[in-house]
Amino acid sequence: MISSLYMDAVITPNRSLSERGFVILISVITLANVASAAVFVAMGAHWVPIFLALDLAAVLVAFLISFQQAKNVERVQVSPHRVVVTYETPKWTRVVWESPTAFTRLNVERDQEDGRVLAVRLALSGRETPVASALSPRERADFARALEDAIWRARRGG
Repeated sequence: MISSLYMDAVITPNRSLSERGFVILISVITLANVASAAVFVAMGAHWVPIFLALDLAAVLVAFLISFQQAKNVERVQVSPHRVVVTYETPKWTRVVWESPTAFTRLNVERDQEDGRVLAVRLALSGRETPVASALSPRERADFARALEDAIWRARRGG
C-alpha cells in the first residue's frame, strides 16, 4: 500500500478483561443468580429467576459487544509522500484521512493544569481528524512524539 514507511502504528482499544477472566466472571454471576433464584423460588417468587436470567443475558451481550469492538483498530501510516489514517475491522477497512506529509500538521491538546495530552489531531487546510483517542493520556503523549518524529523524518527523507 505505502512504500518506505516512517511509521506504521496499529492502535487497538485497551481491554482489561481477558477471555479467561470473562469466563470466570460469567461463571460467578451465573452461580450467584442461580443461588438467588433458588432462594426466591423457595419463597414463592417464581418470576424472579426470569429477571435474573435477563440480567445475565444483558451482561453477556455487553461483554460480547465490548470484545467485538476490541477487534477494531486504527492504523496510522507515514510515508515521504502522505499520511494515512484508516479504521479497520475484521470485515472492512476505511480510509478516514489522507494528506501530503509535507503539509500535514500535528495539533496536540494538553490539559492546562497537569499537561496531560487530551487529544492528538492531524491537521491540513482547516481540516482536522483525531488520532489515538483509544490510548491513555501517557500513551497518547508518547504516540504524539513518535508521530511528530515520523513526519519530521519523512519530510527530510531520513
